[in-house]
Amino acid sequence: MKAIRIFFRNVASAIKSIFRNFSLSVASIICTTITLVIVAIAIILSANISNFTNDLEETLTIIAYVDKSADEDDISAIKSKLLEIKNIKGDELVYKSKEDIKNETLAETDENSSLYSIMKTWNEETNPLQSEFIITVKDVESLGETANTIKKIDGIKNVQYSASVVEKMIPVFKVVKKISICIIIGLICVTVFLICNTIKLTIYARKNEIEIMRLVGISNFVIKLPFAIEGLFLGIIGSIIPIVVTIWGYTVAYDKLEGYLFTNFIKMMKPLPFTIYVSLILLLIGAVVGMFGSYTTVRRHLKI
Repeated sequence: MKAIRIFFRNVASAIKSIFRNFSLSVASIICTTITLVIVAIAIILSANISNFTNDLEETLTIIAYVDKSADEDDISAIKSKLLEIKNIKGDELVYKSKEDIKNETLAETDENSSLYSIMKTWNEETNPLQSEFIITVKDVESLGETANTIKKIDGIKNVQYSASVVEKMIPVFKVVKKISICIIIGLICVTVFLICNTIKLTIYARKNEIEIMRLVGISNFVIKLPFAIEGLFLGIIGSIIPIVVTIWGYTVAYDKLEGYLFTNFIKMMKPLPFTIYVSLILLLIGAVVGMFGSYTTVRRHLKI
């Protein structure tokens, strides 16, 4: 019970200190707000680019066309060999017979078109289409190597995949993803530096108060605790506006841009629960940095 009373007494002391040093507290809050808004923008852009890259990788598939002379046993043997390839996602392996492909095409074709009339007359013998396996891989960077392995399987007539996308776009987006992560880490470091230095000004203005408490015999922990709690509150308050801007701004942008970023090629992540995760990250950064900055700064003034 005593520990709880001490804790709440320190919380009350921290709140009073915020209002007693109002101008410096406001400066800390403004600094936290500005830097966290920049961090939020960087996280949102990075997350959307990363999500787009992942979606693009998942849509890249290999189409393996089966020889027309293959029967059911041959197809079963081909499927078994495909499942033995480590880079292939076995649970996403799809087989489509030429009859399945014909029916799917007919369903998407205008019934009044000449193509529809021609395809309608095809039967098992006259159908010129080829049965195929649609293959999804685990590692997109090994797509070409996997395609070459599939070509060697008996019964596979031809293999097709988006080689140009793999060779050109994927490496670019991977570099962009790494750069975005580096930018976010850099911004967080800048945030830590700016917030800590702003809090240092607040602590420095009260160094005499700290030294007096130290001289009268108050323990270091008791002196540091109210300042750490104060820094925690300042960080939390400073993260409120960035959180509101993140949730409201991203939702409005998502609606205005109709779910696409810059171009219809890059699909944005849905606002929920994405903005909630970003908000929690901002709250955590603000709280931890505020508390850490206050705690480490006040420690320097305990050395008399």
